[in-house]
Amino acid sequence: MIISMQDGLPIVSVTLLYRGKSILIDNILLDTGCSTTIFDTDEVECIGLTIDRRNGRPKRMYGVGGESELCYEQTVYELSIGDYLMDSFDLQLGITKETYGFNGILGVDFMMKSGLTIDFEEMEVKI
Repeated sequence: MIISMQDGLPIVSVTLLYRGKSILIDNILLDTGCSTTIFDTDEVECIGLTIDRRNGRPKRMYGVGGESELCYEQTVYELSIGDYLMDSFDLQLGITKETYGFNGILGVDFMMKSGLTIDFEEMEVKI
């Protein structure tokens, strides 16, 4: 993944593959200060990644200043982010585009599980 800096923030594009359907999503914040990964529901709905109210759970996502947004956390299977298969991964779905201006946020949970390395000298993410 190539990193582009926008307003001082590292932004990447990711390809999501879910149950055989894929999509390229731009404007994803690479956030080492965010514990969880979240995608905007409108962005991922076209590949069948939707809120699972039966097996998921509502959660509050807290940002700078203590304000919170409601999102939904659920375990997903057969999800690839880039070239990395995330089997049995707790993912959050919510409204990130309207609220924060991003189509999603790659959090520390994904970074640690995938062994992701951020190279600011080469401006790329390596998995």
